[in-house]
Amino acid sequence: MFKSFEQAQQFVEEHNIQSIDLKFADLWGRWHHLTTPASQFAPKLMERGFGFDGSSVGLKNVKAGDMIMVPDLSTGFQDPFWDAPTLSFICTTLNADTHEIFDQDPRNLAHKAETYLQNTGIATESKWGPEFEFYVFESVSYENKMQGAGYRFQSQSAGWSSGTGGSGSHIPIHGGYHAAPPKDRHYNLRQEITHHLESMGVPVKYHHHEVGSPGQLEIETPLMGLVKAGDAVMLIKYTTKMVAARREKAVTFMPKPIFGEAGNGMHFHQHIFMGDENLFYDPEGYGKLSQTARFYIGGMLSHGAALLALTNPSTNSYRRLVPGYEAPINAFYSLGNRSAAIRIPKYASQPDTARIEFRPPDATSNPYLALAAQLMAGIDGIQRELDPTELGFGPIDADIFSWTEEERAAIKPLPTSLDDALQALKDDHDFLLAGDVFSEELIENWIEHKCEEEVEPVRARPHPYEMKLYFDV
Repeated sequence: MFKSFEQAQQFVEEHNIQSIDLKFADLWGRWHHLTTPASQFAPKLMERGFGFDGSSVGLKNVKAGDMIMVPDLSTGFQDPFWDAPTLSFICTTLNADTHEIFDQDPRNLAHKAETYLQNTGIATESKWGPEFEFYVFESVSYENKMQGAGYRFQSQSAGWSSGTGGSGSHIPIHGGYHAAPPKDRHYNLRQEITHHLESMGVPVKYHHHEVGSPGQLEIETPLMGLVKAGDAVMLIKYTTKMVAARREKAVTFMPKPIFGEAGNGMHFHQHIFMGDENLFYDPEGYGKLSQTARFYIGGMLSHGAALLALTNPSTNSYRRLVPGYEAPINAFYSLGNRSAAIRIPKYASQPDTARIEFRPPDATSNPYLALAAQLMAGIDGIQRELDPTELGFGPIDADIFSWTEEERAAIKPLPTSLDDALQALKDDHDFLLAGDVFSEELIENWIEHKCEEEVEPVRARPHPYEMKLYFDV
């Protein structure tokens, strides 16, 4: 939004801004913030920043945790959810002692991935278009205690609410795709979200009701640069939750909140450019894709198992990625096939639009790390000329669910558990280290945290369904 501090300071004065809010993402992809009175918004802020403990948010160890946050002026927006006029910035993090950029901060790392792409000479930029799927509920409750565990969602949209009375406008299971009002009860909520996002500098391509009957919604953005796409993910999650909270509703982006209903993905459309030329386009190629695009696909699918440890980094991710449905659990590419890990959209067939869509990811990922990891895999594929067809990754355009079990066994699967994905990342991460974009320390910390704080605690607890299966043994 702002190109200089003077421009930002002028905005503060003209709009009677009372507070400055500074946001940064932790290693796991959640925002943290610090607020200061507008009187503190002076040039020294850009020089000194504000100190914080990086060890508390997964960015550093306890022995050397001191860090500094400095506002990235280009990200400024007036936050619509504060009572007092507030100007908000996403921050760049620095080492406290040297004031040098802390290169393993997720957002800074994403910048490094973009720079690495340029330094290879392959392309000048990458462009990304995330899709956002989420559920809106009237209320949610959950508990995890020694003597009991459970959760419950309330949704007036869902077919299960038809017996409780009301307007009769309920959506059957799996029947919500592009539902129209009055069944689509959330169109005004989506419109309010869209209005705020566009005022904050995040463009919206469209929004609609998704397949899930209990208020599953989708918002999609146009394609944009890598770091801007990461910022957009953070802003969209923030805005969606804040608008819903104002309406006394609850939002979740978790991949599989409801058994038997559609899961929430966060597909990433992507392509790379040399100046104004889309390097993925070839009018004679399969799906209008160039050999460069196919090499990029080869890299993503070759490293697909390791990628999922960063793009699908929760135990719940693999409740969505299960065999037998249209979930993208198979390492192949296809023209239009939504069960493929990489889909080539048939409608994106022009010189400026030809692209691929990586379908497994979900919103439990840290968007900056997920974006950077995908790009690094694609770059590796181009550099090593990894042809996906020669490697057995398709293309496959047939309905694989009509195949025999023996035929499907020939398709290379992606991980079906977080354990498997983390092991794959442990075994295959050299492609992430190229150009010093990722570090061994970050990857080790990621794997250790996910195993100790997520995989093992979930594994150790009885599942409610086990009571039905085994209580009376």
